[in-house]
Amino acid sequence: MPIAFATLDALINHGFDTVIDVRSPAEFALDHVPGAINLPALSNDERAQVGTIYKQISPFEARKLGASLVARNVADHIAQAMADKDGSWRPLVYCWRGGQRSGSFASILGQIGWRTDTVQGGYQTFRRLVQGAVYDGPVPHRIILLDGNTGTAKTALLARLAAKGVQVIDLEAMANHRGSLLGGAAQGQPSQRGFDTQIALALHRLDPARPVLIEAESSKIGRLVIPPALWAAMTAAKRITVHAPLAARASFLARAYADIAADPDDMARRLAPLRYIRGHEVVDGWMALLHAGDLTGFATALMDQHYDPAYAKSRKIAADDMLADLHSATLDDAGQDRLVAEIMPLVTAV
Repeated sequence: MPIAFATLDALINHGFDTVIDVRSPAEFALDHVPGAINLPALSNDERAQVGTIYKQISPFEARKLGASLVARNVADHIAQAMADKDGSWRPLVYCWRGGQRSGSFASILGQIGWRTDTVQGGYQTFRRLVQGAVYDGPVPHRIILLDGNTGTAKTALLARLAAKGVQVIDLEAMANHRGSLLGGAAQGQPSQRGFDTQIALALHRLDPARPVLIEAESSKIGRLVIPPALWAAMTAAKRITVHAPLAARASFLARAYADIAADPDDMARRLAPLRYIRGHEVVDGWMALLHAGDLTGFATALMDQHYDPAYAKSRKIAADDMLADLHSATLDDAGQDRLVAEIMPLVTAV
């Protein structure tokens, strides 16, 4: 009988040697159970072919073709990925709904002699458990936001605090996006499902009795939406706000965004939407600084003429929402260390 996992903790701590996701590579890439390997029962093209036959010809013909394709693919996986597995190996197999693909796959492995089980409901069970954690809520953790103008080294501070044992969730790292118009990474963002899963797993690993520090964000990071249960906790959270002079922030930002600024054409593409907000003359001035190699001047102008006004407009923080206002004259290593020393007692005493 398929195993019914009632909680996310039970599924994560399944106790099997290997979790095998037998869905197509495209399905696996969108999201999957943590630690699972992908041994597809059907390739992307094969799955599409079987689906077309199911709709246009008959379910019987689709199942017949599907069975023959699955048998061949499983045989290849046994000869390759499973070639070194002995008789004691215990795999847990799942597909989309816990139906024919995982059932057929597990049946063949069971005939060989491996003690194989399947997940009742398949991936959809896992997805429901993730949704329960980050959509249905409430999040049981005490959230504290690390806030501040652009360039105040918030992400760098999170990493330093995490290294000292503070519970941290780095949403920008999970979203593969640095959280601003300039923040998109070349390799792109994960799917929304994959982002949700990363957040659910991060919360699962953290102690609800201790505060969790998260960088203050808008409700979206790039094209990804912060799940509603976490967003509700973030909007209700106390804030630690970091302040630093414009010159210090520009110096830090010039270092942090040096990789992006190295490609002026790409930077021009990223800044193009701001022409409709700040005007062509302003954006042309930014690009002139960039082409002149004045990255610090570029960062200064960008923050002074765009990010700081936008921050002031969007951040309407009530006094009782503030946990602390911290100030640093510099944001080099020494300045960041001083800020970490001030933040530590705030996030351990709450």
